[in-house]
Amino acid sequence: MLLENMTMAFSAIRANKMRSILTMLGIVIGIGSVISIVSIGDTMRNLFADLYKDVGVTQGYVQVMQWMVDDYRQSDLFTLDEMEQVREVFQEEIAYIDSSAGTSGDAVFGRKTVAFDYSGIDWNYQQVQPVTMVYGRYLNEGDILGRRTNAVMDVDSAMKLFGTENAVGKTFRTTIYGEVLDFTVVGIYRKEMSPFQKLMMGNTGDSGSAFIPYTLLTWPNDYFSMLHIYAAADVDIADFYSRLTSYVARMKNRTEDQIYTYTAQEEMDAVDQVMGGLSVAVGGIAAISLVVGGIGIMNIMLVSVTERTREIGIRKALGAKTRDVMLQFLTESAILSAMGGILGILIGTGLVSLGAMALQVSVVVKPSVIILAVGFSAMVGIFFGLYPASKAAGADPIDALRYE
Repeated sequence: MLLENMTMAFSAIRANKMRSILTMLGIVIGIGSVISIVSIGDTMRNLFADLYKDVGVTQGYVQVMQWMVDDYRQSDLFTLDEMEQVREVFQEEIAYIDSSAGTSGDAVFGRKTVAFDYSGIDWNYQQVQPVTMVYGRYLNEGDILGRRTNAVMDVDSAMKLFGTENAVGKTFRTTIYGEVLDFTVVGIYRKEMSPFQKLMMGNTGDSGSAFIPYTLLTWPNDYFSMLHIYAAADVDIADFYSRLTSYVARMKNRTEDQIYTYTAQEEMDAVDQVMGGLSVAVGGIAAISLVVGGIGIMNIMLVSVTERTREIGIRKALGAKTRDVMLQFLTESAILSAMGGILGILIGTGLVSLGAMALQVSVVVKPSVIILAVGFSAMVGIFFGLYPASKAAGADPIDALRYE
């Protein structure tokens, strides 16, 4: 019976091709919009997750914040000895720690002057932020302990300052905290990033950047305001930073609410929540077009019932039951809606895939969303086809046979 109804439904659709296409258009646009928006949202969430993984999800910062206390004092700053205490207490849970020191200044090479940002790092920073060394070496433990004026920079920064990628052995002059220093380039690295990562990291323009020993940026008094930490990969991030906050509070004779702790995981979760909420909200708005498409199906099915009144009368006169007639028109409306849904899915996923190819990112289209979209479109067809079908099924055979 179902196969027969489907055959009749396809025959009716083929008999009115243009009308059927226009009827499906609302469903096509609605499903295509929902698929596109949800997929774009999931893709963006995936891209942000990859971005945070790249910078380090276990990364965090701890300090006594001036705006959280009324009596900010020098003892609220950290010393290198205190940093070592933290490293020893949490040695199994800390993958990396430094003073989060950084500064900026002009780098001068011959007659060339380029604005540079300097990040103070420890020798094992590459373990948590790996890069590809293309020339020379990374900073080593001797550079850090000896406070050597050595620097490592990326290939773009080397080109801006020296006009060549292989700048190993070249020296430049800069000013660090009022002291003029001559730095030697010991290594050049390249860090591969996707177009999206480059976009989110921002364009440095004409400026450059370099890694230097963090001990140079805490000299001469070795005081600094913040601990920069990467937790080990297998630790519970929330629990670790909670215990670390308690330890620092005791170390600084402060209460825990006076210690500011910021983690990349918290920021990633917040961004993911916002992106997920926006995706659902915008997807819900786009889904309104499905209702419009459903109304279009109801309208065209009412027209179809009117046009086929005599056919309905003949079928009922020959013994067709009310439920048979109703099922016939429900099947037709469901097929119209489902076909529109399938076309909408193809168009939606196609557009998202083309956009992803243009941006060189991996598109995320969840099968569950596709299944839900097809099922929902069919339900829309059944729901909005219910009234026309019941109207057709309730027709009196005598009146239907008299209809011209």
